[in-house]
Amino acid sequence: YHGAFGSFAMEFPDIQLKRGARFVENGNLATAGGLSSGIDLALRVVERYYGRDVARKTAYNMEYQGEGWMSPDSNQIYATAPVSTPEHPLCAVCGMDVDPKIAPKSVFKGATYYFCSEDDKKTFDAAPDKFISAQKTL
Repeated sequence: YHGAFGSFAMEFPDIQLKRGARFVENGNLATAGGLSSGIDLALRVVERYYGRDVARKTAYNMEYQGEGWMSPDSNQIYATAPVSTPEHPLCAVCGMDVDPKIAPKSVFKGATYYFCSEDDKKTFDAAPDKFISAQKTL
């Protein structure tokens, strides 16, 4: 889930997340971050070991119409993190839309941050500097 990038980056600062990728391969390691991207990665593994024709037949037999397994960078719509603006504020932790009239908020270093839940506000308030610097790397 793309909204978890910030929390993940804060909790695991030594791991580099790659926005906009359906899956990531590095040598003999591969990972994906969601249900459909996991299917894409599984089909990519089939392709790696048995070839593209077998992977296509597998996708067909699964009635899976996604083609992300053929190109890990096919998810470019998510390559850039959404930006919160005063006109369209987003939760500072997960990126969900928020209504600033009723959303929990925190003020940090003169900036107001909104949240979709009290839990996300607590996450942010526990280490705002660390959280903001983790978000900048995404």
